[in-house]
Parts: sequence; C-alpha cells; structure tokens
Amino acid sequence: MPTNLPPTAKKKWNEVTNAQTKEEKLEKMKEFLSLVPKHKGTARLLVQTKRQIKALQTEIEEKKRRKAGRGGPRFFLEKEGAAQIVVLGPTKVGRSSLLTSITKAKAEVSDYPYVTREPVPGMFQHEDIQFQIVEAPALVEGAAEGQSWGLQTLGLARNADGLLLMVDLTDDASKQLALILSEMEKARILAQKPRARVEIERKHVGAGLRIIVIGRLVYCNLRDIEDLLKGYRVLDAIVKIYGEASLDDVEDSIFESTVYRPSIIVANKADTPEALQRLKELERFVGNQIPIVAVSCKTMSGLERLGTEIFKALEIIRVYSKEPSHREPSPKPFILKRGSTISDLAKQVHSDFIERFSYARVWSKRLPFSPQKVGSTFVLEDRDVVELHAK
Repeated sequence: MPTNLPPTAKKKWNEVTNAQTKEEKLEKMKEFLSLVPKHKGTARLLVQTKRQIKALQTEIEEKKRRKAGRGGPRFFLEKEGAAQIVVLGPTKVGRSSLLTSITKAKAEVSDYPYVTREPVPGMFQHEDIQFQIVEAPALVEGAAEGQSWGLQTLGLARNADGLLLMVDLTDDASKQLALILSEMEKARILAQKPRARVEIERKHVGAGLRIIVIGRLVYCNLRDIEDLLKGYRVLDAIVKIYGEASLDDVEDSIFESTVYRPSIIVANKADTPEALQRLKELERFVGNQIPIVAVSCKTMSGLERLGTEIFKALEIIRVYSKEPSHREPSPKPFILKRGSTISDLAKQVHSDFIERFSYARVWSKRLPFSPQKVGSTFVLEDRDVVELHAK
C-alpha cells in the first residue's frame, strides 16, 4: 500500500539522507517521524523508522560510553577470510560449542543462559579457503525493537555475508527458528531470496539519475519510478532493481533496503533420542526453502558438511591466478561470485588491469582442451586457473 507522504515529509527524509553526523541524522529522523501521517499505508514505515531511531540512539550512547572510558561490548568486527558468517540463535542452542568445535576460538561454553555478550570470531578452514565464523549474542523476542543486545546482534547479521541459524533439537526447533526469522524480518533481513530487491547508490551532485532494471517492473514503468524518486529528491543515484518490483518496493527501499543473507539452519544436538522426530518436524516447517544441517557439537557428527553447505549457499567460486612465467598457479585463490567473468577477475587483480587487458588463458576440466585463449566476457567456474595477459 502506498504511503502517500506529504511533500514536507519527503523533503525531511532527504535531510535525513544528507545528514553529516549520526546525531544530526537522529534529530532529522525524529522530525520526519512527526511529519508522517498515521494510516494503514504508513504503519510499516512508522515501525521501521522507530526501530532505526532506537538503533541510532543505541549507537550514539555506546560511542559516548566508550569515549568516557566506561567500556562495554564491542559489536563491529572487521571481515576476514573468504566471507563473514554470523551464528544467530536463541540462548542455550550451542552457539559457543559450534564455534569452538569448528574454529580455534576460545568462546565460553556454559550451562548458564546469555553468557555471550559480545561477538566472538574464529576462522573456519574449508579446503583451501577460510570463513570467519562469528558467534553473536543470543536472540530474544523483541530483539528488533531493542531488547537485550538485539539491535547490535541484528546489525551484525545485516553486515554479514551469510548466516547460520542455530536451533536445538531437544526443544521445539520450529518455534526457535520462527523466532529467529521473525526478528530478522522486522530488521529487514531475509534468509530467502526476495521476490524483488532494490539498491539505491547515491552519487555526487550532478551525476544524474540512472535506473537499471534487472528483471521486470510490476504495475508501473520507468517514468513512474523516476517521478517517485524525484519526489523524494533522489536526483543523483544509480538505482538497481532486481526481480519483479512494484512502485511500493522502490519507495520502501528509499527508507531502508531489505537485505538478503544466504542462510543455513544448523540443527544441534542431533545425537539425542528425540532429535530425529524434532528434525522431521523442522523439515516440514521449513520445506525446501532453507538448507538444514543436523549436527552434534558433542559428538562432532555432521560438522564436516558445514563447509560445503556454506560454500554452496554463498554462491562463490575459487579462481587461481597463474603468472605467465610460472609453471604452477598461486595456491591462494581469488574468491568471486558465481557467474563472474574474466573481467571481474581482472578488476580484483588490479583496479586498472582491465584497461590494459588483452586476453587470458584458462585451464579447466570442463573445456575440451586446456589452456584455452578467451576474452574478458568468458564466464569462470570453481577451480579454474587463469593466466592474464596485458597489452
């Protein structure tokens, strides 16, 4: 349902977007909230804005506390390895046990609930690549509204490359998963690919508005999209629209984009007597929407599947570069998204390499002969070896 915001509210949101500091953004967001009319079309926006205000307040207070030397949990973690994977779940499902089982991290494993108060990272080796696994504090009902460390935990999830949604098979695993998915959805984080996705990348003044549709528009056209964006003073930006998107989807993304994070359900305590029945109930609840890996952190069973499932869910490939003067390729691969081309690899090797690109030679088991001379649009696959040649 359209929000039908008055021009004053649209103008105020533009001020929110252009705010230079978090404090200024918070002030402008509160002003915007006061200008939003209250009806069915704005109900979701009001909830969303209140959550963003709460998150900003928490972030500003945390910054002040640290500046005053009062300490407190740290929630921002630099990404390491091929991808950052955050472990989400209620208390006592075995998040710390999982982390210590698959990494060398020293997480505190306890019989008491809510022991983890800040993110704990560890490196997980899968074949010749590493994933950074991060145990997040426990999710509770109301996390998306600021209960416990909910906003910070969901912030970690939003910033991650993928998620492990952890449940306990000695309890109602379906109910636990429903809690996780509900709090994620409130924070606009999806565990399944959405029907539509809109990304707005704002540019400098004078850059102009460019709309790229990768999919199709539903009940609207490009002119409708352009008029909507200009109504919110989005004048200089690249707007990418994926899937089947309506005008409401585009308007929704102006305030806060919905993000999709590839997810795997980790069903722990699979060694217990009631586990098989609970696993079947969980599978019926999930269907084939999200992959499930049944594990036991106690007996270590099932953990060997995790690396393969994470790699598959992230839809990434490994490509090995080879110097023309060397016989063997580099043992350390480049990590690319599935469907990437030689051009994408060249950009990763060096920002200006693509401008000097001449051709590439590719070694691959799928080719009728190797090496094969290819151009910049050649699509790569996992474990390809590539030798780049410049002009």
